[in-house]
Amino acid sequence: MRKEERLAKEITEQLGGTGNIAELASCMTRLRVKPVDESKVNLNGIKDIDGVMGVVEAETLQIILGPGIVTKVADEVSRMTGKNVSSVDDDEEIDTSLEGLAARTKAGLNEKNATPFKLFLRKIASIFIPLIPAIVASGLIAGINNVIIKSGGDPESALVQMLDLIGWGLFGYLGVFVGINTAKEFGGSPALGGAAGILLINPGLANITLFGEALVPGRGGLIGVMLAAALVAFLEKRIRRVVPSAIDIIVTPTLALLITGFATFFILQPVGGFLSDIITKGLLGILDVGGILAGLVLAGTFLPLVVTGLHQGLTPVHMELINSIGDDPLLPILAMGGAGQVGAAFAIYFKTKNARLKRVIKGGLPVGMLGIGEPLIFGVTLPLGRPFLTACLGAAVGGAFQAFFKIATVAIGVSGIPLAFLVHTNQIILYLIGLLIAYAFGFLFTWLFGFKEEMAKNI
Repeated sequence: MRKEERLAKEITEQLGGTGNIAELASCMTRLRVKPVDESKVNLNGIKDIDGVMGVVEAETLQIILGPGIVTKVADEVSRMTGKNVSSVDDDEEIDTSLEGLAARTKAGLNEKNATPFKLFLRKIASIFIPLIPAIVASGLIAGINNVIIKSGGDPESALVQMLDLIGWGLFGYLGVFVGINTAKEFGGSPALGGAAGILLINPGLANITLFGEALVPGRGGLIGVMLAAALVAFLEKRIRRVVPSAIDIIVTPTLALLITGFATFFILQPVGGFLSDIITKGLLGILDVGGILAGLVLAGTFLPLVVTGLHQGLTPVHMELINSIGDDPLLPILAMGGAGQVGAAFAIYFKTKNARLKRVIKGGLPVGMLGIGEPLIFGVTLPLGRPFLTACLGAAVGGAFQAFFKIATVAIGVSGIPLAFLVHTNQIILYLIGLLIAYAFGFLFTWLFGFKEEMAKNI
């Protein structure tokens, strides 16, 4: 029997059988199930299954399996139950396990997570999460191609040019995709959102002069794109209310796009550019003035942001840094968060005698080193408590190192070892040294005072 078949069978049995599964969904690392009768679910039985890295008790039961395998298991459960598998974002409900996977009421969850700032960042995250696979793939290919060129490859060769096109193609049209997702998020037509995105990246902008100055294609960046797409969605919904149904398909999108176009040229692009400048210059100022201390604080506090699922809201910030100054000095610093997590997991693995905990760590370490830290966070360090803090401390040391040497990436992608391909080629060794430092200090802090065997009793 294949691994995914065994896991699907055993998980379904512990969930109370095929008839006790009301809804089924999957994300990058977790199988999400809504039981018909929660009293029939054997949580301890699920946790004891070989291959299950952890369980998050939230509005849906989230069984952490890891990337790749989770999709196959979801398909097997779908085949067994006849339920369709929906796809959801990884960040949904992550914050429900912040206090050690303890169960909370829905009212408490809603109250905790409904602050305007968190809702705003979640809105931004929802725009970019669907784009992550393409961004990661494109960034990695672009980074590898950059290494090839810096290593003596002929930039005029067909292979290098094809890799360049594959790697950088997405970033040239990213505004269109962001516009599409923004419009969807704000309840508008995706196509109109894409059209709004084109308004800011169209090379033809350079031929238009307003107030004595030529417009600049790309000015305002992704912030301007989101503003334009949100506006077109807002206008579409409002105009539709007053336009007769017979002419709605013609009048509504036309007026919405026309108004958005002029608003973009005269208002949104300058505003987007102004906001972009404030964000990028502000961050660069913090890194320049704060130096090592800034790197230490940013890396050390990044994991709590990941736990709450708000880290995806930083994607436009990373993109604006690359668009404005040509590289991103923030990403290598934040990437140390996952590295500290890996170091802490290694320490626990060598220190504990708990077979199940060792099994979870063994499954989570490879993907953690490749930049996907969720199995280690939710399956190991966060439930244990103190190791999560020592992982943050290890990350802080690595972040200070990255900030001191001003390591920067030329594109964005996953953290961990793969990020080495995205940093400037003359900084690859330094980045990897920083990664090892975060591993080492995450290990050291956890080994010395982050973990005791009695912590593993409830895992």
